[in-house]
Amino acid sequence: MHGLSTSCVDGLAEALGRPVSDQEGLTTEGTIVAHWSDLDYFTNEDRIWTSAEWAQHLDDPYRAHPFAATHRGDRRVILHVSVRLHPKDRELTPAEWSEVGNRLARVAGIAPPGDRNSCRWIAVRDQSHRLDLLANLIRQDGVRAAVPRQVHHVLAAECRRIEADLVLLSPRDHHVSPFKANMLATTQPTTERLDPSIVAHLSDEAYRHLAAARRLMERAGQHLGAPVASPSPPLPAGIPVPGSPRGR
Repeated sequence: MHGLSTSCVDGLAEALGRPVSDQEGLTTEGTIVAHWSDLDYFTNEDRIWTSAEWAQHLDDPYRAHPFAATHRGDRRVILHVSVRLHPKDRELTPAEWSEVGNRLARVAGIAPPGDRNSCRWIAVRDQSHRLDLLANLIRQDGVRAAVPRQVHHVLAAECRRIEADLVLLSPRDHHVSPFKANMLATTQPTTERLDPSIVAHLSDEAYRHLAAARRLMERAGQHLGAPVASPSPPLPAGIPVPGSPRGR
């Protein structure tokens, strides 16, 4: 996630990998893979806007509602989020990239479902391995959007869900530490449940490792002359007890 800015020109240039221009056209059937729901009032599939016009379109809400940008004196109203595929990931289809853009916009609070006054935003994919979400936090009704306080955590959690739903590489393959499980609790995963035999295998593996660790602790306590209680240690969050349904 990039820092908030006062204009989307630099963010759009980074998304494109080249400077914003009044000579280059971008369409909603090509580079703009997803966008805010009311964009059709301003353009259509036959209309080609230059990248400079797209940048101006996203910046316009500040010109129309400048006082909405003065929350705590902060005029930075442009949100910029980038997501990248792992080099070994499969190539996503345009429809899948569109889904990624829409899902990130929803969880970021800039595109609540059914809200006709939501923020202006676009999802840009002009580089094969990445997608950029650009949004103006000033809504169409002139109110600043209610973005989650820790929006970077919320977006990261949604990326983990997208990886699972689209069968992409896991956080371990990305060398990213997993986030706390309670960050995912508010939204039910859309993937299928694991087969019971796989769940039982994972549970047995967890118990074996924990049992070995417990024995080492008991031996250390014996050498030190201190009694060590040996209750069955609890499983880490997210690992179910053998014979019980998979936890959520």
